[in-house]
Amino acid sequence: MNQNINDLVARIKALEVELESELDQAGTHLRYRLVDRKVQFEREALQLQRRFKVNLFRYALFPRPRHVIVAPFIYILFPVLVMLDLLASLYHAVCFPLLEIPKVKRSDYVIFDRHHLAYLNLLEKLNCAYCSYGSGLLAYLTEIIARTEQYWCPIKHARRALGTHKRYRQFLDYGDAESYRRDLDNIRRFKD
Repeated sequence: MNQNINDLVARIKALEVELESELDQAGTHLRYRLVDRKVQFEREALQLQRRFKVNLFRYALFPRPRHVIVAPFIYILFPVLVMLDLLASLYHAVCFPLLEIPKVKRSDYVIFDRHHLAYLNLLEKLNCAYCSYGSGLLAYLTEIIARTEQYWCPIKHARRALGTHKRYRQFLDYGDAESYRRDLDNIRRFKD
């Protein structure tokens, strides 16, 4: 990779750290904090949230028709997600130690914290848990696959790919055979 690209990647990483800090500060005006990765709201904030909670029975008995229609199509994915989770976890548990690839910390991706929101009723919390599981699982799987790709084939595509993972930036340029042979073992060392 040329120096200009390395400099851009370093600036992007610095901006990501700054963005994370700003996002952490966002909770201040909503009056919550994280203590040992657990959410704690101020009492007044919880009381305010409860004023916006929709009664569970009203929510369940008078849903929007389109929500009733799409619900089975949304939840039909659940068994597929669970099966994908089990198979990927097996792959992760067996192959990563053998290849000396650092394991992915699941709890960094699959996060269940929306149940602390007092303005959600039980069904809304269930829906949030489903979405948290699905999107977190896919992010977790993306990182597992990204590390696999970094180990086996850390080569960029010839054309720009949308939605690449964060590891893609350090991959080798397409068609650069010399760098591939020279740098493959170094890239496999997983220095983040």
